[in-house]
Amino acid sequence: MGAGAIQWGIFIGLTAAIALLTWWRCRQEVPSADASKEVFLAGGTLTWPFIAGSLLLTNISAEQIVGMNGTQVMLTAWWEIGAAVGLVILAHVLVPMYYRHGCRTTTELLEKRLGDASIRTAVSILFLLGYLFILLPVVLYTGAVFLKSMFALEASILAIAIVYALAGLAYAAFGGLRAIAISDTYNGVMLGVMGLLVTFFAFKAIDFDLSGIPAERLTLIGGPESDIPWTTLLTGMVFIHLFYWGTNMVIAQRALAAPTMREAQKGIYAAAAIKLLMPLIVVVPGVLAYKLYGDVGDVTYGRLVADVLPPWLAGAFAAMIFGAVLSSFNSCLNSAAALYAMDLHVKYVNPQADLKRVGQRVAAAFAIGGVALVPLYQNAESIVATMQKMNGLYSMPVLAAFLVAVVGRRVLSIALRAGLLFGVGLYAVFTFAWQPFGLHYIHLMAITLASTIAMIYALDRVLPGSAPSASSDGQPEASSASR
Repeated sequence: MGAGAIQWGIFIGLTAAIALLTWWRCRQEVPSADASKEVFLAGGTLTWPFIAGSLLLTNISAEQIVGMNGTQVMLTAWWEIGAAVGLVILAHVLVPMYYRHGCRTTTELLEKRLGDASIRTAVSILFLLGYLFILLPVVLYTGAVFLKSMFALEASILAIAIVYALAGLAYAAFGGLRAIAISDTYNGVMLGVMGLLVTFFAFKAIDFDLSGIPAERLTLIGGPESDIPWTTLLTGMVFIHLFYWGTNMVIAQRALAAPTMREAQKGIYAAAAIKLLMPLIVVVPGVLAYKLYGDVGDVTYGRLVADVLPPWLAGAFAAMIFGAVLSSFNSCLNSAAALYAMDLHVKYVNPQADLKRVGQRVAAAFAIGGVALVPLYQNAESIVATMQKMNGLYSMPVLAAFLVAVVGRRVLSIALRAGLLFGVGLYAVFTFAWQPFGLHYIHLMAITLASTIAMIYALDRVLPGSAPSASSDGQPEASSASR
């Protein structure tokens, strides 16, 4: 049997085994009588190991493993270090608020704190647009790039993306968050082990000798022209992580699915600790590969895995990457379905709708849309930088709304909605038309955030009317121990 056949056999076998194990584990759970809570929040029964595993694998998908290794510089480790900080903020600040207000979506916190359902609606729409036009196609594209480069497939990127989309849709539409979190954890454990093996074999391939790798690729202090200038660590980098880990439904949804706030916090702390080790998997191999191949971009990791691992291990690792891509993709589909069903459909379409069926339809629509948009990202120079840059179109305006809700006073609804539109427009100008003073996009994200908050408060002062009156904590609180 040839090496290729061994790789494919192990790849298919492990992928099927994890799917079957996930199905068996889900059958052991007693489903919640609340159908929407069962589908979108795993019935509120996720324990801390599954929360940690799902948090990590939802984040660490091909766009991180392929994209970050594809930069082939140590600087990208800051994305992982910053993630640990974002997770701690989620655990200490936002999770207690989510549980105190009994939130089922992150955006519900805005309605509870500000007393205005329209802000929840506006932010949900921004999230949905970001998932459809940025996150989903990027996840599919990078996953397809990895498989194509590792197995030297003749199939097109789009064809491989369609396979991913169909598999991910099956998990999201029919298994719900419980199946996603369980499969994430199994895949995550194996991915961690396999990722460290890749790093070890990559060191072995260069005889543990870093000579020949330029110093600028090994440093953690980025110059003005680098992907991450050191000054950005003091500005927009902090807020990017606060948005992603604290307010993004794709991530925080796992924390909302625990039986208690304490269980959610334990899972988040475990994920934060592991995040500090992730550069060994998502950064270091790409830097080592520079010595082997030179600057080869996004094909780096797939090529490295194919070259340094024995055939049977390469097949196993491909199965883990496939699972990681599915994790990010189906997690995004499930979160999009939850946001639409609970924030939009029951409010404006049909309060008595079958939310599970609505969620399945939304997941299918977003899967199709994500596939259709894959070709837009095929010519990106750095998929990580491109994704982060594009995310600014909605991440900083959304974060501005959350910061106003969490730490600010009540403001006029029209001021908040106008501020959101202003923030989106401002960052769009920075991205597509005018880059003031040649500032890095991470600096521009911080400027967008500060300008959006300033605009919200300025409009609140000059526009007629008064902010809604309520207690500082909004509506009556639910127990912080459980929901």
